[in-house]
Amino acid sequence: MSDLDRLAERFEAERARLRAVAYRMLGSASEAEDAVQEAWFRLERSDVAEVRNLPAWLTTVVGRVCLDQLRTRRSRREDALECHVPDPVVGELGVPDPEQQALLADSVGLAMLVVLDTLPPAERVAFVLHDMFAVPFEAIAPIVDREPAATRQLASRARRRVRGAAVPEADLGRQRVVVEAFLAAARAGDFESLLAVLDPDVVLRADTGAVGLAGASRLIRGAHAVAGQALMFSAMAPYSRPALVNGAVGLVGVPADRAHSVMGVTVRDGRITEINLLVDPDRLAGIDVSFLTG
Repeated sequence: MSDLDRLAERFEAERARLRAVAYRMLGSASEAEDAVQEAWFRLERSDVAEVRNLPAWLTTVVGRVCLDQLRTRRSRREDALECHVPDPVVGELGVPDPEQQALLADSVGLAMLVVLDTLPPAERVAFVLHDMFAVPFEAIAPIVDREPAATRQLASRARRRVRGAAVPEADLGRQRVVVEAFLAAARAGDFESLLAVLDPDVVLRADTGAVGLAGASRLIRGAHAVAGQALMFSAMAPYSRPALVNGAVGLVGVPADRAHSVMGVTVRDGRITEINLLVDPDRLAGIDVSFLTG
């Protein structure tokens, strides 16, 4: 085996973890994969003999690549829409795929990713690396170009903002009961039954992409308004199937053997508190839903 082959083998052993790091920083599956690939390119061009701790070195590189992407995204205001929904990770309920398990370690939900999207780039990087992956502040500081004490403050500010993110009930069985009740009510066009499963302050975030579907992307608050919107989407209800969406029970619309919509649902205390709906055909095209159509 050549030196390059051995290096590639060591890199592949880290790939899943690096992709999980990048996904939490970027909220985009494709951009996360690009960041990991860039780390490999930089590793190939580096003097590996100087690298004492390869996992830490790769984490640093991925962190810097993601920070650059977040700053570029922010300057271009590509994700300025308040109804932007991060890329979902979809899997079969009860049958977790190893790749999905790697991405969904610690069950980072869409609601959490939505809040992370509101953070300044350096805060997001510091929080993700320290709070989600236990990277010490001394190692994060050079990535965000701060002293360790200032880096600690970045993570602390992010933690205060993330604290308000909706956290779903831990029991998938209880989640599924509520999500299936919502689906049944939408199929029946039953407004009162929809209200019964929605929290009074529920938030619906619908991301239809750049072109938009049935008008435009939108952010809707309140049970009555969201229930009315759910009735508008009742045409898709017959094709919707329960699935694992970012570690929680959600719904995937599959009218023609492909994903037409992915709905991340946050259930707390027996009611739905947040719905993140992606109906962007370009981003949905890369989601494998064969487990729902086979």
